[in-house]
Amino acid sequence: MIVLDTNIVLDAFVFNDPATQPLKLALAAKKMQWIATKAMRDELARVLGYPKIALRLAIHQCSASDVLAQFDGQAQWLDTAPKASVSCRDPDDQKFIDLAVAHKATLLSKDRAVLCMAKRLLALDVRVFEAI
Repeated sequence: MIVLDTNIVLDAFVFNDPATQPLKLALAAKKMQWIATKAMRDELARVLGYPKIALRLAIHQCSASDVLAQFDGQAQWLDTAPKASVSCRDPDDQKFIDLAVAHKATLLSKDRAVLCMAKRLLALDVRVFEAI
């Protein structure tokens, strides 16, 4: 199981970052199980409305709806996870940590507040990576 933070989703489905190609292929082939919650989708929807992101969507000739459809079609929806025993400095990132801890999932994130927690999360059977 894998949890993707919003920046990783943007890299894969908005910016088409070549580094995310293996991830996209694994998700499309269902070789990885991406788990997410409604709060994660809501955050993505909000971020897709930011002017800088909207401009990038236009440049890449895709829409917020296209990105959300990718999310909806590939992520397995789960209920909000209980608060993990570790806390992130950034409360916006806590939902990703909570879900990863609850399901002992791998967490992909570019957020420094999450990456600096890698050792503590490993003790809870959660591996944290910046990229796959």
